[in-house]
Amino acid sequence: MAEEKRQRGRLILVTGGARSGKSAFAERLVAGQNGRTAYIATAQVLDSEMEYRVRLHRRRRPADWKTWEAPFDAHEALLEAGSCSDVILFDCITLYLSNMLCAQDAAALADEDKLYEMVHEKVGRLIKAADLLRGSGATTVFVTNEVGAGIVPENRLGRLYRDLSGLANQQIAAAADQVYAVIAGIPVEIKALADARDYLPGITG
Repeated sequence: MAEEKRQRGRLILVTGGARSGKSAFAERLVAGQNGRTAYIATAQVLDSEMEYRVRLHRRRRPADWKTWEAPFDAHEALLEAGSCSDVILFDCITLYLSNMLCAQDAAALADEDKLYEMVHEKVGRLIKAADLLRGSGATTVFVTNEVGAGIVPENRLGRLYRDLSGLANQQIAAAADQVYAVIAGIPVEIKALADARDYLPGITG
């Protein structure tokens, strides 16, 4: 049993706000693992600002990391990367959700129930893929953004994105072995703290 535990991979979630240092921390976390590394990029380079951000990320990554571009159906890329890698860095969940929403037409965006169902299913596929890899010994690190800590967005699509991102983050965090929150470049493993206190039983709201 002890040997099985040592060989089992992990599912890790790293979350934080914009420019919190979450991606840099996730990269250091992955670089500290032994074995072959894969990077799954969900960003679509549609403007100069995103091009600059992608360039920064590429400069930080070691040359021997193999990259998969997966703006859509990323669970397939995750399984493919995991078949030849020991650790996979997925950056990031919220860009992946943004790709999903931007691909919908007006009628689809008007049906909130179906949107919630779609996102839950797509995120569930990612978790299922990561769990399969975890069982075979590979570790998956998901990076995501905390988008709900600021003011309420003024438009409906912004509010949908905020709500769907928060629910997706909760969905992955529930399945994760470890959850790190990064604030001002400082990572804190928050799931261990929450587990230690048993999610504060008796306290609601």
